[in-house]
Amino acid sequence: MRTILLTLLLLCCLNSQAQNISYVEAKNSWYHIYDEDGKKTGALSSNLGELAGYGTEFIILKTKNWYYLYDGKGKKLKGLSRSTIGEVIAVTGKTFTSRHGNWIFTWDKDGKKISSHSAR
Repeated sequence: MRTILLTLLLLCCLNSQAQNISYVEAKNSWYHIYDEDGKKTGALSSNLGELAGYGTEFIILKTKNWYYLYDGKGKKLKGLSRSTIGEVIAVTGKTFTSRHGNWIFTWDKDGKKISSHSAR
């Protein structure tokens, strides 16, 4: 009985793990989000902003003054002012990079600054 319960618990945990974002498709005024199995996991209206990029765990949409981070299901994670972070120049994996004046910043998927250095 104990083995069966442990097996069921393990299966539940494995099934609840989020799949990585594999592709974001712009179609009919929506951004459709797909996981690595090709399954649609969420959608975001293109009225929320322009697609700036996506990594394995998050999507960035850009408006006139803000960048908004969303997860693979379309849930908003964070909003970051463009006057604070500058322009997003790359998105990959679990991080993104921005340039603000003469500085380059690296941020995590939750909008926390990881590092900064001079753009030289």
